[in-house]
Amino acid sequence: MPRSKKRNNRGAPHRGVQPFSDEDASIETLSHCSSLSDAASVAEEGGEVCEDTTQEDFEYKLKGYIDSAMDKSAKTRLTALDGLKIAMASKMQYEFLLERRMTITDSIERCLKKGKGDEQRAAASLACLLCIQLGSGIESEEAFKTLKPIFKNILADGTANIQARQACATALGVCSLVAEDDILDVYATMECFESLFTKSYVKEDGTRTVFSAQTTVLHINALLAWTLLLTICSNTEVKKILKKHLPKLPSLLDSDDVNMRISAGQTIALLFELARDLDAEFEYEELEPLCAQLTALATDCNKHRAKNDKRKQRSVFRDVLKAVEEGDFQPETIRFGAERMYVDSWVKMRTYDAFRELLGSGMNYHLQANEFIRNVFELGAPMMVDSAKLKAMKISRFERHLYNAAAFKARTKARSKFRDKRVDVGVGDFI
Repeated sequence: MPRSKKRNNRGAPHRGVQPFSDEDASIETLSHCSSLSDAASVAEEGGEVCEDTTQEDFEYKLKGYIDSAMDKSAKTRLTALDGLKIAMASKMQYEFLLERRMTITDSIERCLKKGKGDEQRAAASLACLLCIQLGSGIESEEAFKTLKPIFKNILADGTANIQARQACATALGVCSLVAEDDILDVYATMECFESLFTKSYVKEDGTRTVFSAQTTVLHINALLAWTLLLTICSNTEVKKILKKHLPKLPSLLDSDDVNMRISAGQTIALLFELARDLDAEFEYEELEPLCAQLTALATDCNKHRAKNDKRKQRSVFRDVLKAVEEGDFQPETIRFGAERMYVDSWVKMRTYDAFRELLGSGMNYHLQANEFIRNVFELGAPMMVDSAKLKAMKISRFERHLYNAAAFKARTKARSKFRDKRVDVGVGDFI
């Protein structure tokens, strides 16, 4: 993954806005969320807004959140963290955040060390978004060096809040992908994840340890973070991982948790993809029993499982089975603005899913505007399309209505003729 080592000029931390009270912070968050969605909807409709005024207002709110993230009140800090998360997910603020990255990093560090469950979880997510905003350079590396030991300590602490540990697993994986400078450190982080999710493997004597639902989620998050880092491993490391984990991962397919089964299946598909990239003639000794296991999951009719779980599982495992048997992947097209991206591999899908989970509805915006994200998916430099051109490209709602009405009418006529033919054939058979 390309990395820029250019150091940007540091700015002094901003201290000009007084901390909010709990009530002010909550009101400010609601106002901020509203203004973000309003601005987005105006842009989508091709409307004109005063960019300078909007940006000035946006930055003013961000400054308030940054100051409030150091407040004495836990409620105020949590509100500020949530506000910063929404802002970073919805809009690029590289220069603004670059000047205040040390202040934000200090706030995240404090919230992780002294906060409790929800606050730690929000701080871990914010760390991911900060790295995604700063991109793969020295600035994000410095922030990650400060936070990595804290993530690892919380992750390894069996007495820590379980939801905080879950969030730290995800944060450690994503931040390592974005900001880790040394591939050997990436491998060391992967070993931390292995120490967690391998506890869900079936033991040598055939028994399985039973974990609580929350601990299973922790193991799932560790597995997904490990799989994400697997996408950037060297060929030599991939060979070691194939030998060590491919024989054991299928045991997770028997888990009682549907998300663990799905995560394990997708990881197996990704491993097979990497193995065939290394050797087109790759053969797995236990292929037949593995395919039988995948087929059973792709056609699961277990009455004790929820319908939604079964539907979700069948869809995923049909694709996993094709990947394992035939090396096939069902491509997906992602449209954003005037562009489109083809997700055409398990590696690309795992990376896309990891970023989408953090950015939510802001993913398409970052695909358009975030240079780091575009670098990851090889989309080139951001395209500059003015609002007038975008507006011209869109048809009006009335035109869409006329087009859909005409298409519906034509489709109805075609189906009517087809039904008539079927009736004629049926009558002929009886005559």
